[in-house]
Amino acid sequence: MNRDSMGAGTASGTAAAAAEAFEAFEAVEAVAAAAGLGAGAGPGWRRGAGVAGAALGVLAAGAAVGVAVERLTVGRGMRRNARLALDSVGPYGTLRGTPGTAVAEDGTQLYYEVDEAGAGAEADSASASALASASRRLFGGRRTSAAAPLTVVFSHGYCLSQDSWHFQRAALRAAGVRAVFWDQRSHGRSERSRTAAVSIDLFGRDLKAVIDAAAPEGPLVLVGHSMGGMTTMGLAAQYPGLIAERVVGAAFFGTSSGGLAENTYGLPAVGMSLVRRLVLPGAFKLMAARPELIEKGRRATSDLFAGILRWYSFGSKDVDPAVVRFAERLIEATPVDVVAAFYPVFAEHEKRKALRAFDAMPVVVAAGDKDLLTPSEHSEAIADALPEARLLVLEDTGHLVMLERPEVVTAQLAELLTAAAGGAALGRGEHAAAGARGRA
Repeated sequence: MNRDSMGAGTASGTAAAAAEAFEAFEAVEAVAAAAGLGAGAGPGWRRGAGVAGAALGVLAAGAAVGVAVERLTVGRGMRRNARLALDSVGPYGTLRGTPGTAVAEDGTQLYYEVDEAGAGAEADSASASALASASRRLFGGRRTSAAAPLTVVFSHGYCLSQDSWHFQRAALRAAGVRAVFWDQRSHGRSERSRTAAVSIDLFGRDLKAVIDAAAPEGPLVLVGHSMGGMTTMGLAAQYPGLIAERVVGAAFFGTSSGGLAENTYGLPAVGMSLVRRLVLPGAFKLMAARPELIEKGRRATSDLFAGILRWYSFGSKDVDPAVVRFAERLIEATPVDVVAAFYPVFAEHEKRKALRAFDAMPVVVAAGDKDLLTPSEHSEAIADALPEARLLVLEDTGHLVMLERPEVVTAQLAELLTAAAGGAALGRGEHAAAGARGRA
């Protein structure tokens, strides 16, 4: 390539970056105007915006550096084409079961799917086949003595959907385990919440409605990630009789029993304090009132947004790019006003006492050591409340443990199901998983 063509390429890349930056600026400017932060708002808003911008800058700094380097080496069109290619070839989130709908107390329709016991299926990739093989070795074709088969109910996290359990679903489906996957209200294929005020207790009652519709009888194993684990606790707090009579095992991945109001999400404490006081209240109000403007800004700054998502989702650098893109798609699919409506419930969440309902059964508790959303200390607190639970802290792992470390998560579920089906204790073992630390 000669110097002229190199110069032309650089100019073209610069122009594209400038156009992208201008588009992002327009979106941000529109958001500021809608919030009453325009030039006519007086000098006070500039000081406030400067402080808020500095706080948000700390939040985005790690991702922004990566994005800036990427823009120097990869054109905007190439990045877009790469995302489209990953979308077209990635098998993740393609597994479907028998659909059903549960109706929540307020009339909200909750979508779920059932993979029936013994139906079997071919795993959709070599990786999933290996996981399915491991699951068969550990769980085999064992069933409980009850008339109805054991059912595993999976509850997903904030801004995700039932498809986030793709790897575990592939393995357990191939092993012939009956499983229920559902979308929490306002997520995935479920209806937008008909109730404005949401809470963990409400989510717990939603889970009860799904169980009543999809698994009205037989033993249960409850599996939850992040908000899904909190939902399981919400169920236990309100229906301890159900837990005692039917639940024979539980798993809590990357979740918390309370105390999230003090989480700094990887920010310095002072920076997070500024975000909470000066940014989040107005941002969430605007997200609810003018979601179309925020969506425009999110699209315009997609590279930066993707960098932030990766920073908060994964802890290692060697995650399959197709998996990373799949996680982006799941989160991007959550409307911004839903993000705003659900976020406050986590600060209010406090369900440590509800964990006692799981004390007499096999339980797995696991988290990533680089999880910034629900730090591993929160999983350790859950394990402290359940002394017989198996605790695993996975090394170089972020928040989306079931996508980043699927082989470990699926193996732990298989052992949990083996213990639950046989009525045996789940050995805690410090060496229960490679690349993890636990307790003896």
